[in-house]
Amino acid sequence: MAWTGNILRVNLSDGSIASEALNRDWADQYLGQRGLGSKYLIEEIDPNCDALGADNKMIMATGPLTGTMASTGGRYSVITKSPLTGCIACSNSGGFMGNELKNAGWDMVVIEGSSPEPVYLYIENDTAELLPADEIWGASVWHAGEWLHKRHQDPLLRVSAVGRSAEQGCLYSAIINDLHRAAGRSGVGTVMASKNLKAVAVRGTLGVANLKDPKRFMQAVNDAKKVLAENAVTGQGLPTYGTQVLMNVINELGALPTRNTRDVQFDGAHDISGEAMHAPRASDGRPNLTRNAGCFGCTIACGRISTIDKGHFSVAHKPGYWGSSGGLEYEAAWALGADTGVDDLDALTYANFICNEDGVDPISLGATIAAAMELTDMGVMTAEQTGGIEFRFGSAEALVKGAEWVARGEGFGRELAMGSKRLCEKYGHPELSMTVKSQEFPAYDPRGIQGMGLTYATSNRGACHLRGYTVASEVLGIPEKTDPLTTDGKPALVKAFQDATAAVDSAGLCVFTTFAWTLEDIAPQIDAACEGDWSVDKLLTVGERIWNLERDFNLRAGIGGDQDTLPQRLLKEAAKTGPAKGLVNGLGEMLPEYYALRGWSADGVPSEATLARLGLN
Repeated sequence: MAWTGNILRVNLSDGSIASEALNRDWADQYLGQRGLGSKYLIEEIDPNCDALGADNKMIMATGPLTGTMASTGGRYSVITKSPLTGCIACSNSGGFMGNELKNAGWDMVVIEGSSPEPVYLYIENDTAELLPADEIWGASVWHAGEWLHKRHQDPLLRVSAVGRSAEQGCLYSAIINDLHRAAGRSGVGTVMASKNLKAVAVRGTLGVANLKDPKRFMQAVNDAKKVLAENAVTGQGLPTYGTQVLMNVINELGALPTRNTRDVQFDGAHDISGEAMHAPRASDGRPNLTRNAGCFGCTIACGRISTIDKGHFSVAHKPGYWGSSGGLEYEAAWALGADTGVDDLDALTYANFICNEDGVDPISLGATIAAAMELTDMGVMTAEQTGGIEFRFGSAEALVKGAEWVARGEGFGRELAMGSKRLCEKYGHPELSMTVKSQEFPAYDPRGIQGMGLTYATSNRGACHLRGYTVASEVLGIPEKTDPLTTDGKPALVKAFQDATAAVDSAGLCVFTTFAWTLEDIAPQIDAACEGDWSVDKLLTVGERIWNLERDFNLRAGIGGDQDTLPQRLLKEAAKTGPAKGLVNGLGEMLPEYYALRGWSADGVPSEATLARLGLN
């Protein structure tokens, strides 16, 4: 079996740490990571608990393929109740932490209670202890990591930590590992900081050697790696341009949300694209992109490492910040760039570095700054209220200052740290918040890509592209091409993507593999690694079970079908340019059919028959 069979339970309130056996029945029903972690959370907390209270729990969970030779098998997820949305939160991260945790012998770490003083959790194989974090409380993630490596004299130590933004209560703070990989959305870092837990530091040397059929597993893994290498997206596009390969594509499609989604195309898109990251700068002749990078076990290597022009206004006052670090990926480049109207590549890179250093979700940050810019355009917000800087569309200065203030919890940054929904409500214009269930939506305009509108509206963690990436089909033609401008067939497409993605997330694999792989490629790897029979049909049932489990949590938390909607701008204001010109999103046409396909009532509640079929009743 690929599970270690061990769970580490940490009670921060009384300082106790204990190991316990993994529930094998649940592992068979939910696989691992997202699914299994969600099952544990839902069994152990009240959905109506205070997300930032001691009764909420935080689970760090690996998948059964985490730490194995499977390509991209280095993932882990953080599962908790979100302070931003009130929904169940599950944020997935790459890098090397997942592998380290699995190699230390743990399938997951369940963190409960709240420490009276700042602490960090140190794990070395089967030994774990809580240690004082007073010296790094108030430090950035990068400085905390540096201190921990020196403290334990171990350069191979892996650290997941929160920054100052989480300590100051930013509702969309992330947990950062390996300097620039993130469990990034829904405020999981805010929950961690609320428990006075600064970091989790792990060293694992035990390996993962308990596969069901090692020979068959390696054959399945090698076959799957060949598929990735020969695919145009995973073998060429992503290694060369990263996810930024999409910037110009989505802009030309007329589906790039621009200036708080008032527009669907950005005239500065090329200047902040993957191609622009490769081009020599006029100032110093060097490109923004230094190299690409991969997470543990990854054969795609879509990560970006960038270097900023040290003479640029945004970094000149902060020595050392022009050094290489995690570069722009598509979602961050869109949120910090097109959505705010800023086309300064170095300013975007710097703002993204701040998000990495202090654990801030760049999607929510950029979208919230964009909302502030529209409030300023309307005359509702003034420079006097925003720290002496006018938050105008296109202002790189406002973007950079906003990012710095949120990271440090200073001045107007405290209002931006609430997220766009609460910010817009405070200033009397809730309609300007581009959110679903209080979470800012990502870089695809639902007027130009209809299926993404339904995906956002029904996502269990608030607006999210990674819960059902129909862009693969509607734009890239994977696994088959569908028309992005029509609603026909989209409910079935969205459901299929959502169920399959839940299974992939639970395996310990990166969802980017699905640009090339189908479950036909993934099932043989899981079946050779894990006890039981893991067919494609079983994985789809597991995915559907997870989706309904998450839905049930949200319903019990008071988040029902009335929140399966989109901002009115997307439903009533037609796209002004591009192929989608004249279109709004057809959510009203898609949602009833989606509910029926899910086996839910007309108001979005799973039927007793659906729950019984999935073993959830």
